[in-house]
Amino acid sequence: MSQHRKAHAMVRDYSQFMSGADASKVEKPALSGLQQLGWQAFFSAQVDEDALVATPPVRVTEVHKSGANVRGDGFEGLIPPGVELAVGDWLLFDEALPTHSVLLDRKSLFKRRAAGHAKHYQLIAANVDTVFVVTSCNQDFNIARLERFIALAFESDVAPVIVLTKADLCDDTQPYIDQAQAISDRVAVIAIDAKAGDVAGALADWSAPGQTIAFLGTSGVGKSTLVNALFDTEQAATSGIREDDARGRHTTTARQLHFTDAGLGVLDTPGMRELQLADAESGIADLFSDVVELAAQCKFNDCAHETEPGCKVRAAIADGTLDAARLERWRKLAAEERHNTATLSERRAYDKDFGKMIRTVTKAHKGRKGRR
Repeated sequence: MSQHRKAHAMVRDYSQFMSGADASKVEKPALSGLQQLGWQAFFSAQVDEDALVATPPVRVTEVHKSGANVRGDGFEGLIPPGVELAVGDWLLFDEALPTHSVLLDRKSLFKRRAAGHAKHYQLIAANVDTVFVVTSCNQDFNIARLERFIALAFESDVAPVIVLTKADLCDDTQPYIDQAQAISDRVAVIAIDAKAGDVAGALADWSAPGQTIAFLGTSGVGKSTLVNALFDTEQAATSGIREDDARGRHTTTARQLHFTDAGLGVLDTPGMRELQLADAESGIADLFSDVVELAAQCKFNDCAHETEPGCKVRAAIADGTLDAARLERWRKLAAEERHNTATLSERRAYDKDFGKMIRTVTKAHKGRKGRR
């Protein structure tokens, strides 16, 4: 049996083995080379053994202008520019024609509207199991910004965890913890002193071998320090924060997927000061589920939650069960998402119509040329 057939069989056997037993009471078999890169049943179900032999699975570890770095079981290579890829993607690698490598369906995908005035999406990461939304216990702490990251995680169907860093630089972390926990009862919150604490132990519940985790946040909040602590080595460059505003300096300049010796995929990302959401309606609804549920009970379906009679949202604000600031953040984020989604949809429609026009003109030109 070939190496790739063995890897496929191990994934299948491992899934069957764990489905019939309590994972906490059995000794788990060693992970294969592919499983250590994050290969799971979700991906193996998309291919058959013959495909694995002819085109072995590889995972995208970095994307840059000259192409994408990929890594497989005992293999590293480069795929030239072509298909838009995200760090974390899985492909069936075509050695003869790398640009013909087949992209497998994604288990999850982080994307945002590109920064500035660009009217297209920017892919952030794919096939992540848990995302650690990192912020620091100083002036950089911002509830509205955290809510954006959490909404993005919910939309991507990835479990989010809020990590509060630089706990050693503030007198009391509890106010920060309380504010972060108020964002959603579905999100765990932990405070870490990355330079002195046990980072691996603090993140252990979400960092099993074979999993992929990602760190998202603004610059200087300590993402790279957390990555380095997990590896106990300098995997990512780090730097301090500016004293005048507590904001960080950019250290990570590209998204990179690293792997620990145990087989944990760790994705470090550049800081994102601007995070414009689009196509994230369900993620925002999940984040603000309390507001959405109240709005559904209003007397009028088109209630603006201002002065209308029978408004359950205003009633909740009046009796103190809903924070007025939270309502305003929901309104702002929902309006922004609708605008961005509409703008990007218009751009896609324009590109489609423009492409159709070019093909029509080209066809007509060839027809005239053939009649000469």
